[in-house]
Amino acid sequence: MTRLHVPVALRWSDLDAYQHVNNVEMFRLLEDARITAFWRHAEAEVDEEGLGPWPTAVLDTGPHATSHTLVARQEIEYLRPLGFSRTPVRVEMWIGHLGGASLEVCYEVHDGWAHGTARTGPTSGGEPYARAATTIVVVDAATSAPRRITATERAAWEPYVEEPLAFRRRGR
Repeated sequence: MTRLHVPVALRWSDLDAYQHVNNVEMFRLLEDARITAFWRHAEAEVDEEGLGPWPTAVLDTGPHATSHTLVARQEIEYLRPLGFSRTPVRVEMWIGHLGGASLEVCYEVHDGWAHGTARTGPTSGGEPYARAATTIVVVDAATSAPRRITATERAAWEPYVEEPLAFRRRGR
């Protein structure tokens, strides 16, 4: 199983009064990882480590993009507090479900990104700070109607499909 390993920098303002990353800001970290991994960034063909575009970055962005992505659902499970660090966190991402017009992006937030860390690979193991899943719907920008995932998108994302997250059972 291959996952994307995306570095995301923390900001001092991400912390709450308890000195750990606020729950709302955790969703921002996941959004930052998702944008890095799935959106084309023409201005950033080579990153600070000399690497080219992400293999999964196949969605166009900006005002002239023909497609948009909408968040249809999000769920997060916090496992332990994440405090501030100057070292970016590592967001491991994979696709839990690849449908006709939607995909479920799964995440685990882990410690430390080190220069030279591979962008893709198996899970690093270790206990994550949080696990989350986001259902994304791809829509036609002109009509706002869901559109089919293209063959190019599917080919870029299929290598990262693995079992979806199993959240802890909720008491009822």
